[in-house]
Amino acid sequence: MDAPGNISWAITATALVLLMTPGVAFFYGGLVKAKSVVSMMMMSFGSIGLVAVLWILFGFSMSAVESPAQFAGNPFADFGLSNLAAGDGSNVALLGVAYGATFAIITVALISGAIADRAKFGSWLIFAGVFATVGYFPVAAWVWGGGWIMNLGTTLFGEDSGVGVIDYAGGTAVHINAGAAALALAIVLGKRIGFQKGILKPHNVPLTLLGAALLWFGWFGFNAGAEWLAEDMGGVGLIGLNTLGATAAAILGWILVERIKDGKATSVGAASGAVAGLVAITPACANLTPGWSLLLGALAGVLCAVAVELKFRLGFDDSLDVVGIHLVGGLFGTLYLGLFATGTGLFVGGDIRQLAVQAIAAFGVLIYSFVVSFIIGFAIEKTIGFRITNEDEIAGVDLVVHGEEGYALVD
Repeated sequence: MDAPGNISWAITATALVLLMTPGVAFFYGGLVKAKSVVSMMMMSFGSIGLVAVLWILFGFSMSAVESPAQFAGNPFADFGLSNLAAGDGSNVALLGVAYGATFAIITVALISGAIADRAKFGSWLIFAGVFATVGYFPVAAWVWGGGWIMNLGTTLFGEDSGVGVIDYAGGTAVHINAGAAALALAIVLGKRIGFQKGILKPHNVPLTLLGAALLWFGWFGFNAGAEWLAEDMGGVGLIGLNTLGATAAAILGWILVERIKDGKATSVGAASGAVAGLVAITPACANLTPGWSLLLGALAGVLCAVAVELKFRLGFDDSLDVVGIHLVGGLFGTLYLGLFATGTGLFVGGDIRQLAVQAIAAFGVLIYSFVVSFIIGFAIEKTIGFRITNEDEIAGVDLVVHGEEGYALVD
């Protein structure tokens, strides 16, 4: 892993995953009103600034534990990482820190889509900092840092069972985590003025398509980046192909639903389908054969296209469908492994145990993230306020909160 080729891929993958957060900004920015685009994109850039700093100061220290019984690592064990930077192998170790930071950043940024058009920027940053500290950093330790999820198979079935939770790149830690938090915040902040089906249109569709393209581009670093830790990077081919195939199939699944339901396949639907496929393949990218990945993507596109309608039936205003895409897509991709993970899935040589550990991990993170996020969001709303006033929402959050306009039109 300290070979020049591995190190080169590590820094490249880190840059790719960092680019995904501006990709989220573009994707979300095109979907909101013209008077909210600056606010929407600033939430993503604010996440980059804040979460990266917190990760370096104490988040990385919290993301690994010494035993599955620990909630999180000691945040003060190496505050600011001065010891890590001076130790043996620091070059490789610090690359790992940088790569991990990009995952923390995008997890927080994804949540912002649920509260578009109506959130205060300062309140969002407070939420982002607290959620990263008690929501993302501990969950990262559970999934990848030696925590209870990483050891769940051994705990339930013994060391020789060969069964463990599969989450290669973040179905639980990133997407279920962010999706559950988004649902909580959507409930806390309430509905936008005039919220109903069909009334709020994307203001800039090309911006959304650009964002989806950047996300797909960066996702190859997201899914395959950790292969730099393997001596021969032997899994990168399968991961890369699955990241391509599942995403392409999800586009077809989503636009098929649109065509049947509304009579037209839309470009926003194609972009949303791509993201749904990327979300679903994230936990599964290294543990499915290409055929099962195509099926996963197609089903995820269909399922998420149907799921985004839930907000109108259930009455919560998840502005940009974070719940319908990231929570539902993350859950589906994580549970799908219980059925089709190579060698351990129920239908491909395994038994029910793989599905059991996948379900426990997925719903454990979902419940934890929802409860924590609801408490943080509710506390902010009842103290300094999280939502802007109705008058400011009508006037436009960009001018009121940031003193800027996304489009300065002059005679």
